[in-house]
Amino acid sequence: RAPASVARAMQSLLSPSMMLRSGVALCRSAGLRRTGVLANRKDGVLNARVVRPVTVTAAAAAASTTTSVASGESSMRDADGKDISGAGIRRRFLEFYEARDHARLPSSSLVPEDPTVLLTIAGMLQFKPVFMGQEERKVPTATTTQKCVRTNDIENVGVTARHHTFFEMLGNFSFGDYFKKEAIAWAWEISTKEYGLDASRIWISVFREDDEAYAIWRDEIGIPENRIKRMDEADNFWAAGPTGPCGPCSELYWDFHPERGVDGSEDLDDDSRFIEFYNLVFMESVRDTDGNMKPLKRKNIDTGMGLERMAQILQGKPNNYETDLIRPIIDAAASMAGISYDDADDATKLKLKVIGDHTRAVCYLISDGVLPSNVGRGYIVRRLLRRVVRCGRLLGVKAPDGAGAFTPAIARVAIGLSEACDANVLKSSQKICDELEREELRFATTLGRGEEILADMLAAAKTKDAKAPKLTGEDAFTLYDTYGFPLDITTDVATEAGGGGGGGKGERR
Repeated sequence: RAPASVARAMQSLLSPSMMLRSGVALCRSAGLRRTGVLANRKDGVLNARVVRPVTVTAAAAAASTTTSVASGESSMRDADGKDISGAGIRRRFLEFYEARDHARLPSSSLVPEDPTVLLTIAGMLQFKPVFMGQEERKVPTATTTQKCVRTNDIENVGVTARHHTFFEMLGNFSFGDYFKKEAIAWAWEISTKEYGLDASRIWISVFREDDEAYAIWRDEIGIPENRIKRMDEADNFWAAGPTGPCGPCSELYWDFHPERGVDGSEDLDDDSRFIEFYNLVFMESVRDTDGNMKPLKRKNIDTGMGLERMAQILQGKPNNYETDLIRPIIDAAASMAGISYDDADDATKLKLKVIGDHTRAVCYLISDGVLPSNVGRGYIVRRLLRRVVRCGRLLGVKAPDGAGAFTPAIARVAIGLSEACDANVLKSSQKICDELEREELRFATTLGRGEEILADMLAAAKTKDAKAPKLTGEDAFTLYDTYGFPLDITTDVATEAGGGGGGGKGERR
């Protein structure tokens, strides 16, 4: 395509219907290789290979995606005319702290330098050596938007309003510069003045022994005592490990239902009413090998604001998935399946949310060099992508005309939304689309064989016990060892069919 036509197509990136009319041209044109698939079936097994002509320039892709993201940034405004799009919330946070002498630093890779951590799971990770006293600070204060991936509660993705595998953490940090008073004051200012949140709907938690933070919130900020909760170590005390820097936390919560009133019985962990959106860590102590704590010579501040959570609050959405950070990806998948998210039942919405969340995660992971495999980080990419493929198949998501895979077209929407967080994702567009296509085609064969065998196993289990059918560990192991069918997919299918997964020796560790 000519660059002008590419730009026009990309300007409508946030409109799934327009994206789909372009088809996988969003992956094929705009600087990516045009892709075809040759397939044949032998002995009941689908064999496919990807055929690609010569690569064209990626310059048009960079320009058109920039245009599409920029056009989406200003499309959402609050009553005061302030930008409340995901991109706007991110930009305003960083500018707020830059105006207060914080150095804006880039996100670190999802592959951390810290050998004790598999993936980057928090904004402070890139500064851990400074907090631990292993490196000298390069700046006294900093602000970042950090890309993060957590998979410890993958089963909650799409089930709750707030759980994700991929998310962005906005943060401001002090390395021996300011401390509690300033951190609390600025957290309140950005929440109520910059973002315009109703002060009467913000609740505060503090560590049970942190009288200093409690007094600042009550006496200097003016929070009524009945909206300040003292909490224990599990919720409001941070530590780098058994030894090293540690300190109390203070968190800001948004109240979705102030009409329920205040009677002292409120539980800030009640997801139906509250959501934590800003966490302030006051790193003031160091713990030795005997468990004794001494004051740190240089006290630090580590904070994190969930971008998706703040978008949910400011955009008035019932969950993070319906914000402009994820909804365009969901709508693209829904359109490719010929359905509407708004009209879908809960089970269908759950699958669409999984597609939206996991697609974001794999795009950023592949961009950072993590490719699908059976070990370590690579297995996380493979697992997430296979969940996308299975959900897409169950929903009837169709690949665009001439393509053998649907995941690249959906990924292109996520890539178009990524630039303000990490410009390298756009630069890696070709690699991301290629990897998604290869992995989807490879898994399609495994999925087809495995589902047939699993269906027979489930039917046999129901014959033995119709009320509580169960697959054995032997069943799960056979599916994995003989047919390459992943345990997590076996568990998903069995759970949906009412026959709990077997686990046992087939389980990956």
